[in-house]
Amino acid sequence: MDPKETKPTSAPVEGEGKTTYEPSHDASDAYNYYDDYGYDQQNPHADSAVAGQTEPPPTAVEASPFPQGDPEPPPPPLPAEATGEDDGPDDGMLRMSFLDHLEELRARIIHSLYGILAAFAACIYFTPSIWQAIRQPYVKAMAINGVPNAKLMQLTPMEAFSIIWVKLPVLCALFLASPWILYQVWSFVAPRTYKHERRWAGPFIVGSAGLFVLGGAFAYYVAFPLGLSFLLGIGGADEGVQVGVTLSEYFDLLFNVTLGMGIVFELPILIFILALLRVVTPQFLLRNSRYAIMIIVIVAAIVTPTPDVINLMLIAVPMTLLYFTGVFAAYVLYLSREGRSLPWMAILGVIGGLIFLLLGSVYLLLFRYGYKLVQTWPFLVR
Repeated sequence: MDPKETKPTSAPVEGEGKTTYEPSHDASDAYNYYDDYGYDQQNPHADSAVAGQTEPPPTAVEASPFPQGDPEPPPPPLPAEATGEDDGPDDGMLRMSFLDHLEELRARIIHSLYGILAAFAACIYFTPSIWQAIRQPYVKAMAINGVPNAKLMQLTPMEAFSIIWVKLPVLCALFLASPWILYQVWSFVAPRTYKHERRWAGPFIVGSAGLFVLGGAFAYYVAFPLGLSFLLGIGGADEGVQVGVTLSEYFDLLFNVTLGMGIVFELPILIFILALLRVVTPQFLLRNSRYAIMIIVIVAAIVTPTPDVINLMLIAVPMTLLYFTGVFAAYVLYLSREGRSLPWMAILGVIGGLIFLLLGSVYLLLFRYGYKLVQTWPFLVR
């Protein structure tokens, strides 16, 4: 390289036994220089020259990191945003403004209402049969209290119409349209997740709809009949009380318990969504499980139709199991993100052991202690 192309950034000044360098009056020379490869770079020795260091700055040949004759260094790679390419499976998250989020939410709610209306029209056709099934818990509870073939009371002219032909089809339509509603929920959540996480769409929709229907079935076959029998048995013939229940009171209690249990059974799905959105982690859920159990007991006390401890535990225990099921689902998601596989053999071994203990207990109760199976709760009586 021709030394004439390089301008010194400072000039030597003789002092007392030492030589210092004063900065050049040309400001552009103090900050920029050109090396052999044509790069306009900031002079790393400009600040030191201004500070008055005793050693002169290196020449352009000394400052160049590449000796003469070496190939030109490649330019740094452009970021993925500049090239327009995806940066792997973690890319593809939709970025929307707040108003776009609201518009998307509005569209999903409207689509969900369309599904509920279609299910409502289908349920209207089967309303008489559905009503006969809905009133069976009341008939059985009254039969236990010595009143066979009991009937509900209608107090107002519009009561039967509003309950049987409006509210009852709406309740059934919510359960019938639950897969479509949950599909709309996933469609709203999915754009906020990564591409490799959207494969959970099928398990999310099937699992959440199944749990919602399972919660309604648990309420209809277990929680509601037991609570109703307890409540109607408090005041009966022995206490000199004529028991009678109106249509509105009966259906309101059934609606609250059934729909409440259906929503409560969505707890694993809620935990999974929070883990999918990176709001919670399995470690956080396990570390705060005691607070979660306390909240579950409070919710069970609100949902259960009776104030006794037995019905409270009848709802609180399944909710606790559902909570830890959600923790397990979050742990599976965590392992998937870490690229690790789940120890299925150990899990299947634990499940097999639990099933063996359950079947062994039922066998002992049936053939050793004289219990027998019945179609109503608790399914084993002596």
